[in-house]
Amino acid sequence: MAESGTRMACREASHAGSWYTDDAKELAQELDQWLHSSGLPKLTNARAVIAPHAGYRYSGRCAAYAFANIDPQRVQRVFLLGPSHHHFTRKCCLSTASVYKTPLGDLPIDHEVYDELRASGKFEDMDLSVDEAEHSMEMHIPYLAKVFQGTSVKIVPIMVGACPPDTEAMYGRLLAKYIDDPTNFFSISSDFCHWGSRFGYQYYEKKRGPIYKSIEALDQSGMNVIESGDPDAFQEYLSEFENTICGRHPIGVLLHMLKHCATRMRIKFLQYEQSSQCKSMRDSSVSYASAVVTTLA
Repeated sequence: MAESGTRMACREASHAGSWYTDDAKELAQELDQWLHSSGLPKLTNARAVIAPHAGYRYSGRCAAYAFANIDPQRVQRVFLLGPSHHHFTRKCCLSTASVYKTPLGDLPIDHEVYDELRASGKFEDMDLSVDEAEHSMEMHIPYLAKVFQGTSVKIVPIMVGACPPDTEAMYGRLLAKYIDDPTNFFSISSDFCHWGSRFGYQYYEKKRGPIYKSIEALDQSGMNVIESGDPDAFQEYLSEFENTICGRHPIGVLLHMLKHCATRMRIKFLQYEQSSQCKSMRDSSVSYASAVVTTLA
C-alpha cells in the first residue's frame, strides 16, 4: 500500500516565523499569558471549541478563550476541522502526513481513526503541499501542543471543503459517534466576518451606528444562530446575509454532529473581537469569536 510510505511524512509548521513566532520559548510564554489572562477554568465536560485562525497578533488572544476550556487529562485525541482557503473541493480531506510539527513539539496523527474514515469512502487525501499551504488548522496546532504538553494526545486533521448542506449533514452523521466519546475533542477553526472592499463584502445597517457596530450585530446574530444548534437555521442565516464566515462549512458539520450524536450538548460563545474598527467604506476588518461546546447533565 502506498499509504505506508506517506505515513513517514511530516507536515512542517509552514506559517511559523510569519503568522506566529518560531521561537519556542517566546511562543510558550505568549500562549501561557493569553490562556492565563482569559481567566477561564478547565472544563471536564468540554467536548469541542470554535476558535479563530488568523495571525496570533490579531486573533491569538481571542483564541485563548476557546483553548483555556480544555481539560487535557481527559482527552486522547483531537479532531481538527478547518476550512480550505486555497484548494477547491466539495468533500473533506485527510492529511497524507504522519505528524504535524510545531515549535512546541510534534503532534502525531491517529492513523487508526484515519483508516476508519478512509474506509467510509467519503474522504479525499490532500497533497502535503496543499496541507502546508493551508493555515486554518495550523493556527490551532501550537495552542493544542501547549495545552496537551506532557500528554500522548493524537490529532485527526480534517480539511473541510466547500460542502453543500446535504454533504455537511452526511459528514456530521458520520462523525457524530466520535463526539459522543469523552476521550475525543473537536477543534473547529473559523474566523467570522471579513468586511471591506478587498473581501468583496460591505454589508452595512446604518441604524446600528458606525460600521463596526453593524458588523458586530451581524456576527452576533450568526453566533446566536450557532448557539441554537440548528444547522438549517445557520444555512438560512448564511443565505440571507452572506456573512463571510470562512469556517462556515466546518461549523455546519459540527452542528450536524451535535444534532445526530447521542449526547446532549450546548454551544456558548465566550469572546468576540475585531482586527480593527471600520468607520468608513474604505476600511476593512476581520472578526474573531471563540466558543466552547459542553455536555449537559
